Amino acid sequence: MVIKRDKYLHMLIAGRDNGLVKVVTGGRRCGKSFLLFRLFHDYLISQGVDERHIIELSLDDRRNLKYRNPDALLTYIDERIKHGAGRTYVILDEVQFVDDFVGVLLSLLHTPDMEVYVSGSNSRFLSRDVVTEFRGRGQEIRVRPLSFAEYYAAVGGERTLAWQDYYTYGGLPQILQLDSERAKREYLRDILELTYVKDVVERNRIKNTAGFSQLVRIVASSAGSYVNPRRISQTFRSVDGTAIADKTVKDYLSHLCDAFMVEEAMQYNVKGRRYIGTNSKYYFCDLGLRNMALNFRQQEETHLMESAVYNELRTRGYPVDVGVVETWRTSTDGTRTRSSLEVDFVVNNGPERVYIQSAYRMPTDEKESQERRPLLGIDDSFRKMIIVGDDIKRKVDEHGIVTIGLMDFLLDGDSVERPL
Repeated sequence: MVIKRDKYLHMLIAGRDNGLVKVVTGGRRCGKSFLLFRLFHDYLISQGVDERHIIELSLDDRRNLKYRNPDALLTYIDERIKHGAGRTYVILDEVQFVDDFVGVLLSLLHTPDMEVYVSGSNSRFLSRDVVTEFRGRGQEIRVRPLSFAEYYAAVGGERTLAWQDYYTYGGLPQILQLDSERAKREYLRDILELTYVKDVVERNRIKNTAGFSQLVRIVASSAGSYVNPRRISQTFRSVDGTAIADKTVKDYLSHLCDAFMVEEAMQYNVKGRRYIGTNSKYYFCDLGLRNMALNFRQQEETHLMESAVYNELRTRGYPVDVGVVETWRTSTDGTRTRSSLEVDFVVNNGPERVYIQSAYRMPTDEKESQERRPLLGIDDSFRKMIIVGDDIKRKVDEHGIVTIGLMDFLLDGDSVERPL
């Protein structure tokens, strides 16, 4: 099955021949290799590039073990360059296996008529390393698991059934090749335990592997809720009798983010226009891995929907925060009390901003009023939206608040920016 990844392919095409190293990052098994070796390769051939001008190497392949030596790799590439015969395209998959891969890439940058594309995954090839080492000389392209639109385009059928499978087993492309629920669960278990968790533990030399695994489960069960390192540290101490300092918890959370396993959404005071550093929310980049971490317990659709909305916004390239709106109420005796209301997502789009609420159901006027209240408490003119799980037609009320159904939001890539 060929799954189109047009968004990422177009990014590679747009960066072609710009002189920068194209660095494709993302979690394991999210489709980076397929993007480079199949989709982009086919594109180059369609543009008349000779096969002999494309040098491809999978460095996680045992048969290519000797090329993990930087000098052997550079010699291999130099021997295959067709000097004077046009541009050569070098594509290196899982380049983090190469000793001193930074030195290799810097050397390739000095080679005339060469375009370099590399991929690196998980905790062994961090985007922060790319930014540091290739500032001004590299272009990072972050690949994520399949969005629901990509998933649905591949499987088709009834949208509700596709959505149920998606929020249960996630968007790792290999999931679409597996027929049974048992096979999908076993695949996700292996990827979670033997790839993601193992990689993080080994790279960061984590000794308390049981505590780290427990933290993964805590983060998974906290979808839609704030995660406070100090409180987690206290929970370990009171429940498990394990002493894990809050600083260690912060480090563990950072490792999970570096591994492209989860992402942090920081708390932002909308009226005060400042970040609140005490709490953050963490969303799994793939719902299937999140569910597997909990052995497919705690599958509340309201929280899974919120995670899916967050991931969709990030896939579209938006920075996303969690908003807090402070409001004041005056009682009959004149006493004023302050309360804090939550806006699920504060989405930044250049100079524009969009406030979004994720509401699985709004069965009553009271529930609808509850979702609208934080948005009405914001006194600026930026767009405000409520995404609901119901299959409804897009509408706008007298306050300019747009309400849109989940399927329309997920399947319409312009749904956030589309005019009312």
